[in-house]
Amino acid sequence: MATNTDDLVGINEVALMAGVSKQAVANWRVRVSDFPLPVTELASGPIFRRSQIRSWLLRNKRKGKPMTHVFSTINLKGGVAKTTTTVALAETFSANMRKRVLVIDLDPQTNATLMLIGEDKWFELNGKERTLARLFKDAMDPDNRKFDLDKTLQKSVSDVGAAKTVDLLPSSLDLIDVQDKLASAPVGKFYAANPIELLWRAVKTSIDDYDIVMVDCPPNLGIITLNGLRISDGYIIPTIPDHLSTYGIPQIVTRIKDFSEAISETIEPFGIVATKYQANSTVHNNVLKQLRDDEKIPVVMDTIIRQANQVAAAAEFQTYPRTLKQKYGSELATQYDELAHEIWDQLEGGL
Repeated sequence: MATNTDDLVGINEVALMAGVSKQAVANWRVRVSDFPLPVTELASGPIFRRSQIRSWLLRNKRKGKPMTHVFSTINLKGGVAKTTTTVALAETFSANMRKRVLVIDLDPQTNATLMLIGEDKWFELNGKERTLARLFKDAMDPDNRKFDLDKTLQKSVSDVGAAKTVDLLPSSLDLIDVQDKLASAPVGKFYAANPIELLWRAVKTSIDDYDIVMVDCPPNLGIITLNGLRISDGYIIPTIPDHLSTYGIPQIVTRIKDFSEAISETIEPFGIVATKYQANSTVHNNVLKQLRDDEKIPVVMDTIIRQANQVAAAAEFQTYPRTLKQKYGSELATQYDELAHEIWDQLEGGL
């Protein structure tokens, strides 16, 4: 895989990323056995891969400048509240925990986008090609690039009044057609235009503006999903605890593990989030127990999101501000708050 020079950092840049002195970085190289190895040694000093340094800093929780946490939400089965979980977490991180959040909507169904900006605004953006579909279209026509990150990035989205720090990179239905063509996109000079790094190249300079970046992936393991995983430190799997919804979990885990090894980047499974849980369902209780007992898949998170009629209403964007409890109902809002804190504690505890 070709390495872009923008992805390389020296000792000075590592020190700035970590909020420490250059001497501290030099000490880590000598004293810490798992500190990333340089990709090359120049007369001016060692050169490292930025993404490997970021991952190492996250794992070791070095004090100083806060590092951005990036994770994907994924499931091969639709209708499992994947997108609702993504949006609810983003709004909760912002409203209750004062985190700066970026939602990257890679799902062609555009549900996260519609929940956060509404249908009218989405139509306007889609008509002007200010969605992520334009980014991937550019890969197939590199001489006619039109993607503009600044114009595509939607700031202060959400109809939750207190969620003032949620930004969005919107999706488009056009991604359905684009995905099938990406595999044959031109690779560019020196084979540098890797189709799995299109998103990374577009957003890497902006990621550190946020505390949390959440990527809502399509219900498949195609190239667009791999773009989301490429920028992620880990992933969660929202799922209804039934046989059909959980069937593809082993495939997700295996495929992401293989992808992680292939690109030499750590992508950790943070856990499975049980959604639409019905306490009186024998199937739900049995499957939940099976998931918890299965050592081959990620752990099931303690917080369980129960079935609630309020979810349908939450999906409709309102033109007036509302609270999390008004949007999701009191019980669901509390559960999403608990889940957000559980995920944050895991992220800050070290990947």
